[in-house]
Amino acid sequence: MKLLKLFIRCLMSCMKNVLQTSSLVLLVLLTFPFAIYATKFGLGGLRDALPEPHYIRSDNLIANLSIFSHMAAGAVITVLVPLQLVPLLRLRLPTLHRWSGRLIILAAIAAAVGGLVYIPLRGTIGGMSMNIGFSLYGALVLITALQTIRYARARRITDHNAWALRFFWLALGSWFYRVHYGLWYLATDGLWSNPQFTGGFDLVQSFAFFLPYLIGTEIYLRLKQ
Repeated sequence: MKLLKLFIRCLMSCMKNVLQTSSLVLLVLLTFPFAIYATKFGLGGLRDALPEPHYIRSDNLIANLSIFSHMAAGAVITVLVPLQLVPLLRLRLPTLHRWSGRLIILAAIAAAVGGLVYIPLRGTIGGMSMNIGFSLYGALVLITALQTIRYARARRITDHNAWALRFFWLALGSWFYRVHYGLWYLATDGLWSNPQFTGGFDLVQSFAFFLPYLIGTEIYLRLKQ
């Protein structure tokens, strides 16, 4: 009887790991096209290779460097973050997990700082609501990234895992933003949305691409205690 219980427990654990790994790999595949686009856009901007005119480009060199480094670094974290949670890589290849984690944190800092520098210099296309929402998002990405590596270095694994989970959902925010728009336009043909990003849906989206996921994470962490 004990052997049967042990077998069932091991089987359930293996199934959980397989399901988790499959879900994360699928997420990487889904985010990959966006990462390719963001990388090409960011590197194209840094090389001054974007088509003229483009609303993001300006005569301000600092603003240009900020937004295009933001795009390129954002692409890195979007693809690599899900892989950090794959059990096989995290538990069997801890050195790879640590070094890829350092790369992700550096990219997150570059992406967050790039966006936070760009917004006061140029502003966003959507005006005040988008300025506030995107600035809050950038600040939260920066905070969670720094807290994640802080607790990893302190060997406080429980705290590290909690902050890493918060960072995980925030790191996917740019992808979620586009997924939300894609699904909304598919379902409503762009109801309450316009090219100036000032419609009702646009205003909600300034916060909805990250806050609900962060709130859900906090609820999960509280219930897990």
